[in-house]
Amino acid sequence: MYEIENLAKLSMAFMIPLSSACELIKHHLPSSRRIIILNKTDLANHIQLKEWLKYFEEQKSLVFGVNSHNKDNIKELLNFLRARVRELSKVGHGDQTITLMLVGIPNVGKSALANSLHQIGRISAAEKGRLKHAIVSPHPGETKNISGLKIASHPSIYVLDTPGVFPAEILDAEVCSNLALTGAIRDCLVGEVDLAEYFLSIFNVSNEYKKWANLSLSGTDDCSELERRQKRQYITDHTQDFIVNKVRRTLFEVVSSFNGNLHDEEIMSRLIKSEFAVLRDAFNLPPDSDDYVRKVAAKLLNLYRTGRLGHYTLDLAPNNN
Repeated sequence: MYEIENLAKLSMAFMIPLSSACELIKHHLPSSRRIIILNKTDLANHIQLKEWLKYFEEQKSLVFGVNSHNKDNIKELLNFLRARVRELSKVGHGDQTITLMLVGIPNVGKSALANSLHQIGRISAAEKGRLKHAIVSPHPGETKNISGLKIASHPSIYVLDTPGVFPAEILDAEVCSNLALTGAIRDCLVGEVDLAEYFLSIFNVSNEYKKWANLSLSGTDDCSELERRQKRQYITDHTQDFIVNKVRRTLFEVVSSFNGNLHDEEIMSRLIKSEFAVLRDAFNLPPDSDDYVRKVAAKLLNLYRTGRLGHYTLDLAPNNN
């Protein structure tokens, strides 16, 4: 059996290879082999992704980075898995049915990856019959049972989608924050506002906002209600491009004009507070809204987890030198 440990987050990457590592699944049977899958590479910081791939390769680990929604990438992963299966034939296991078990913390995209492998694998093998589907949800803990999906023939290869596993306790506050921010822990258990503030503390010291410098010069969004309807633009939908660009532009202007020491916790807190205030307007929330802070937080987290506010890897790859 091959054991695939899905270490990346959805939300969101949200790549947290260290924070998402679980002691319960680090040790595997001698009869199984472990492949580390870094999922949601489309959301990760590309430089850090390369560093993590290099790190695991230097550790002599089998590793593959994948975007489970990219068909070409899934085909590459299938070819990679088939190559590993062919290696088994050299030790007398080539004619057996091979089972791959997806193991990882909640909400890292195990079900989405299983579905994509099943769909692409069945199409590649020109197999007939109804496709199966593992339940996919943006919320952690939705997978309750183990589902088996066929992804290849000759030899037959199956993938098992399993419920997320989680340590009994998390003692490291940063690890807990990373897990919560990427959606492995339900927002209600931590608090949307706290999570949004944590994201902004990461965002403010990153270089992501610098990519939006041209947006600050792109003019205002002065359109009449009729013009918006004709363009199918709805100011209450924060996922629409013109709202997202407004949020990006707003954040760029606030951070780029700030001169304080962002390594000072109190100064960082003041910046985050001012960002919440201007984001209320960017998200077109009523000025008299009593609950605007929570609403800003919820919308901001959604944009972050869907990659609309840049690419982040919350865990830095260890230095092997």
